[in-house]
Amino acid sequence: MRDGKELKPCLSGRGVTKVFGFGDAKTVAVDHVDFDFHEGEFVSIVGESGSGKTTLSKMLLGLISVTEGEIDFQGKPRDISNGKKKKEYWKGIQAIFQDPFASYNMFKRVDSVLLDCINMRGDKNLPKEEKERLMTEACSFVNLKYAELTNKYPFELSGGQMQRLMIARIFLLKPKILLADEPTSMIDACSRATILDMLLKLRDEINMTIIFITHDIGLAYYVSDNVYIMEHGKFVESGPAEEVILHPTAAYTKRLISDVPKIYEPWDLTTV
Repeated sequence: MRDGKELKPCLSGRGVTKVFGFGDAKTVAVDHVDFDFHEGEFVSIVGESGSGKTTLSKMLLGLISVTEGEIDFQGKPRDISNGKKKKEYWKGIQAIFQDPFASYNMFKRVDSVLLDCINMRGDKNLPKEEKERLMTEACSFVNLKYAELTNKYPFELSGGQMQRLMIARIFLLKPKILLADEPTSMIDACSRATILDMLLKLRDEINMTIIFITHDIGLAYYVSDNVYIMEHGKFVESGPAEEVILHPTAAYTKRLISDVPKIYEPWDLTTV
């Protein structure tokens, strides 16, 4: 529930499992997890490196297969059994990844990157002026000026600008769900806060579900409605962000919280 409204599940899973390898060499990366991600919700999946969160995100995107369990999309069993169905699914779920430099074809100019989004959503035959208006609006949403970017290549932008351009792409595509996999880990603190605020703005303005994959429990507390804590492929704790982070019950959650540097108020300095 958010703002007093009952939210509908848009992506759900029951017993979702991923096993790599066979026999004695097998690794259970994700181990029978259940989840319900709701319409317009900002949810974080928190865990250290190797906890299984990125493997889970790849299954949610349909980039790798599910070994066991079921994933439902918009209340129905997800069907990505062929290329056409997978492309249709990707209209409803998109991603922003950790490394902005690996997210682009560096030989495509910025205007081509944005034009691809307009074409992907089915607006290929729009007049050129309307396409430019849409691209200008998308860039403005992320505090970029389209006129200054149109002839540039992604490698001519800073890391923060590239991540903002990724969000401009999402603004154009308007998927139901955005999966953000460590999108702030390779940029400076100022850009990090900007990106998080833009993700929140996306959620609020177009009721998008944001699934935020992170190792940083402090960031998760700042942005999330609900939090899932992941350890060794399992969810060890989940619930509203304030409840999970201010009143943790799992030992792993308590350890993640203890690793966050304490900020002391001026009047506390005598006790440090």
